[in-house]
Amino acid sequence: MSEPQSQQRPLTLALYQPDIPQNCGTMLRMCACLGVDAAIIEPAGFPVSDRHFRRAGMDYLDALAIARHVSFAAFEAWRAAQIVDSTTCRRLVLLSTKAAVAYTQFAFRPGDILLVGRESAGVPDAVHAAADHRVLIPIQPPLRSLNVAVAAAMVTGEALRQIALADATGNGATA
Repeated sequence: MSEPQSQQRPLTLALYQPDIPQNCGTMLRMCACLGVDAAIIEPAGFPVSDRHFRRAGMDYLDALAIARHVSFAAFEAWRAAQIVDSTTCRRLVLLSTKAAVAYTQFAFRPGDILLVGRESAGVPDAVHAAADHRVLIPIQPPLRSLNVAVAAAMVTGEALRQIALADATGNGATA
């Protein structure tokens, strides 16, 4: 895996302590294919050399900038240094089943960092509180959640659609 590129892409997908290698590899492969940077907030629940992780990511992982952070505190320090304009750091948008705003009703911006939690436990309350915004994917009751890779793909696709539309029309999206 490589170090982050100096050129900022429109989005970053951050994975909080991923614990299923196949899902992690799938999300990173999606990032490579869609031109989205990736961040892994450790510790991961598997070694990054795991064969399931490498198989799901295929050879696409070599084409991807992945920023690895040893903790959420290290990730937050990195994010604070990522300035979008002269005064604003990049927004952290958490995908959460506890959110009140549907991802289709949220206005994504270039530079947003989409954060997904652990497959087994989501994110702790402190991480939830640190997010600038929280979005959810409405699902039919009594069902609880989608696979994290599916959820990441849905929200990433919508965010990229909105950013491309804003670029095409010259209108910046705001939340």
